[in-house]
This record gives sequence, structure tokens and C-alpha cells, in this order.
Amino acid sequence: MLVSKNKATNLWLTSERKSFLRFLTLYIIMVLTILATMASYYYQTQEKLMLSNQRDTLSEYAYKHAKKLKSLHEFFDDRTFYPRDNKFKSAIYDIENKKIFSQLEDTDISFNKEIYILDNHIHFVKTLDEYYLGTRFIIIEVKDDGAWKGVIWKNIMVYGLAFFLLFFIIGLYLAKLFLKPMKDSINLLDRFIKDTTHELNTPLSAILANIEMMDTKVMEEKNIKKLNRINVAAKTVSSLYSDLTYLTLEQEKLNYDEHIDVKEFIEQRVEYFDILAKSKKLIFDLDLNESNILMDKRKFTKVIDNLISNAIKYNKRAGTIGIVLKQNELTVWDTGVGIDQDKITLIFDRYKRFNNSEGGFGIGLNIVKKIIDEYNISIDVESKYNEGTTMVLQW
Repeated sequence: MLVSKNKATNLWLTSERKSFLRFLTLYIIMVLTILATMASYYYQTQEKLMLSNQRDTLSEYAYKHAKKLKSLHEFFDDRTFYPRDNKFKSAIYDIENKKIFSQLEDTDISFNKEIYILDNHIHFVKTLDEYYLGTRFIIIEVKDDGAWKGVIWKNIMVYGLAFFLLFFIIGLYLAKLFLKPMKDSINLLDRFIKDTTHELNTPLSAILANIEMMDTKVMEEKNIKKLNRINVAAKTVSSLYSDLTYLTLEQEKLNYDEHIDVKEFIEQRVEYFDILAKSKKLIFDLDLNESNILMDKRKFTKVIDNLISNAIKYNKRAGTIGIVLKQNELTVWDTGVGIDQDKITLIFDRYKRFNNSEGGFGIGLNIVKKIIDEYNISIDVESKYNEGTTMVLQW
């Protein structure tokens, strides 16, 4: 299985992708807010237009009904039947807004409005100058079929969707445009790392080979100390070189999974890093039980080396590095500088560093995260500023 198959999943966690999604999310929220405001304004405008078109008709109904009331008022002794019309329903109220007679289905009257919609009815309020039968207000009510609402919502959905797609395309373009400088910077750094990696190989190999060939038995004590410092520096650069090589050159290689004796393997890596630990007067506190894992040994080496290297790099002088191995669980802890709680979720981002006094490009834990995700290994991180960090792997 190629590691490249997992690139799309791993890229989801990169700063570029997260920045892109944040920008696009805020942009979409802004666009939806604008479209919702426009839709609300359009709806209200169309409602007012519909009521304006109804006003003339309802005004005519109210005028005719007022004439009937006048006739009823003048001949009340002979006529006592309230005038009705099959085109509308009506009601009459006195000057104190008290009901005299009503046929209305909706009795909640707004006397300060001339025409309005109430539930599924349209009310038209006419004020009389002469109080026939004590009437001050005539209310005309007609049924609202809601057809105009269907047309409005159809227009809102069609044009709203069209505008949303247009703005979404513009948003994608703007997001890529705004993120291009960051993407170019990352690509430039990647190219720089790749070029630097090629140049480091030959001199680094020569340094390590010559250190191994030196006979410390014939050296003076002060020269042995100098050689040890050179060895520490060379192994530090070697660890960084290994990360850079994996990042730029080795990710596409096939996996060669094998059963690894984790206890024996950790003991070997602790021995390798022992000289680096001693340079800061660090001690290893090991509690190792038998455990195995099926994994590409090259990738398992990258995981363990980066965890131990970080525990050394960010530890306090004369501190402790603890490694606890249980069945299918590995814990690496240190007494180092730690990090703030709100930054823990960012430690696996590439080029993310929280201590500028220490070297490195900020790629070690990013490599660790990619590898353990590939093998479905979980990692839990706990850290307290100025107290230390604990990382727990479970498989």
C-alpha cells in the first residue's frame, strides 16, 4: 500500500486546508446572511404590492357596504337585517373600537392599519365620517388563497440558489487567491528542505563514519569530551536529516510490515539517543514489558525516534524521560517545558513550533501523526506548561 493513498486524508489537517475552510465558512455565512436579508426584503415588498393591488377592490367593497349601512340606518324601523355579500365578510365597530356586529373569522382587528394580512385573511379597515348605526369602522375581510406566496417562494428559491452558486464560485476563487501567498511560502520551504537534504547526505555520512572509526582509548580526556560533543551534534543533525529525507524522498516507498519486538527496539533506540540525553544530564526511566506490533520498521523508527528526540529537545536540564511499555500501549513522558492547553491540538501541524529557542523545522510530530494515522494507532497528548508532556500510543 502506498502512503500517497493517505495524502488526501492527511492534508485535511494541514494549516492550508484549515485556513481555506475557515475562510470559506465565514464567507458562506456572510453570503447566506445577505441572501436572507434580500429574500426578506423581497418578500415584504411583494406582500405590500399584493395588498396595494387588493386595496382598490376592498375599498370599493367598503364603499358599497357603507351605502347599505346608511340605508339600513335611515330605514331601521322597517329593516333590521344586517347587509351581507357573498364576495366578502364584514364587521362594524364603534368609536371606542367595540364590536357592534361581526361576520369575521379572524376577530383580532388592527384599527391603526388600513390593510393587512391576518392568518389566511386580508382585512381592510374603512373609517366613516358619519356614524351610521353608531359605526365608526367598517372591516372588510376576504380569503387569502396564498397563491402570491407560492410565486414569491419559488422566485426566492430559484434566484437565491443561482446567486448562492455564483457567490460560492467567487468565494472559491477569492479563497485560493488569498491563500496563494501562504501556499507559495510552504512550497518554497518544501523545495528548500528537499535541496538542503541532498546537500547534507555526504558530509553527514562522513562525519558519523569518522567518529565511529576513532579510537578513544588513545585520546586524552579533554579530546574525548570534544569528540562526544561532535557526536552529539552529528546525531542531532542526523535525526533532522532522517526526518527531512522521509518527508521529501521516502514517503512514496512501499510498506514492508513485519512483527517488531517493541521492548527490544526501544532499548536499542534509547541506547542510540543516550549520548544526546547525557549532553543535557537527562536520565531515562524505563518500565518496559513485552509487546509486539505489526508495522514497517522504517516508519516505526521514525515514530519512536521523534518521540524520544522531542522528549530530549524540550526537556529541562537534568530532567527525566520516562518510557512505559505495556501490551499494545506505549507512554513517553518528560519533565520538560510543556505547552499551553489550547495549543495541544496544533502540535501535529507541519512547521508548527512552540519553542523558538530549540532547533528543527517543526516536522517531526507531523510525520508521527501521518504514520500512526496510516496504521490506525491512536495518540493522546497531555501537557502542562513548565511541567512536562505525556504522549500515549495505543494500537
